[in-house]
Amino acid sequence: MQFESFATFNIAIVVLAIGRWLNRKVGFLREFNIPEPVTSGLLVCLLLALVHAINGTEISFNLQTRDFLLLYFFAAIGLNADIKTLLSGGWPLLILVGTTVGYMILQNLTGIGMAALLGLNPLVGLLGGSVSLLGGHGTAIAWAPRFAESHGISNALEIGIACATFGLVLASLMGGPIARILIRRHRLKTPQAAAMAEPEGGTPDREQEAVTYFSLLGTLFWLNVSLGLGEVLHEVLKAAGSNLPLFVCCLFAAIFLTNTVPRLLPIRCLAAPRSLAIVSDIALGIFLTMSLMSLQLWTIASLAGPILAILAAQFVVSFLFALFVVFKVMGRDYEAAVICAGFGGISLGATPTAMANMSAVAQTYGPAHRAFIIVPLVSGFFVDISNAVVIQRFLNWFG
Repeated sequence: MQFESFATFNIAIVVLAIGRWLNRKVGFLREFNIPEPVTSGLLVCLLLALVHAINGTEISFNLQTRDFLLLYFFAAIGLNADIKTLLSGGWPLLILVGTTVGYMILQNLTGIGMAALLGLNPLVGLLGGSVSLLGGHGTAIAWAPRFAESHGISNALEIGIACATFGLVLASLMGGPIARILIRRHRLKTPQAAAMAEPEGGTPDREQEAVTYFSLLGTLFWLNVSLGLGEVLHEVLKAAGSNLPLFVCCLFAAIFLTNTVPRLLPIRCLAAPRSLAIVSDIALGIFLTMSLMSLQLWTIASLAGPILAILAAQFVVSFLFALFVVFKVMGRDYEAAVICAGFGGISLGATPTAMANMSAVAQTYGPAHRAFIIVPLVSGFFVDISNAVVIQRFLNWFG
């Protein structure tokens, strides 16, 4: 049984609403900032797995709308990024890139070490490392034929997809608790606390502007322009031999537009902040809900044992690395705590997971604008390039 695109979208709305209701009712979910799409999305995929186990019925969803919403979300980030914000985050961006590459190596060593302890081919551990975790499903699928044809791991695709799938779940659960621990342990001053301490009479916050149908339409228009320009950029780069993801191209296109058009035309800003925030929240919430509720857990049941052992070790390493390394090198402040929540998402999952983790933290404690620029640039651009080099090095050493 498959639900088509329109039905899938509406089902995701209902599932997301259930997640919001559960987070309000269950204190544990609220205290640890578990994203609403994760709460209900995982519940649905577990129920579908139970149905499949009972009578063999396989329920799937058409995810075409989901992929479009991902582009909307990253274009929204780009429209909210002025050049001053990007320049102010330049040095932290380089630091996070270097730190992530170091973690990439540690992640592969962890996977290979666990594979050796379990008596498996070391390259199975590499599949359970940056190939599927930092790399995600796309990288796992891209590299699987190489592992199968050149290194004799015939089920490389299944292993890679299984690790990426379980990793996505773990990453979704990691970010909120990391930020909560850091904020409480170090008594970090969040933007909400800072605002309460400031005297009255300050400059009105642009984000308090009312949302109107015209502000929302204007926001959608410039998002669509960003997507169109991003598609052109993607095709140009593809012709030049680049494999940059489409969502990163849309992010760059939106950054370009928001930093050029207002300087050339009598427009204060391309998108009203509150309208942009609404569209961004909808896009991310529905995207992650669709991703998690569509997981087919029964397809990876036979590989669960060794994969769970490897991922348990990867989870511990990632959690400790974020707490004791990433937080320290990123400045030990509130922005650093939010970046750690995002790092928990990209270290075991994917860029949208990282953004959902940070969004859940920001909704509770306050905005962290620099984090929302740095993390997607690192995970969507620099990780793909450096990961390809690191994977090849490990294949040379252990292949």
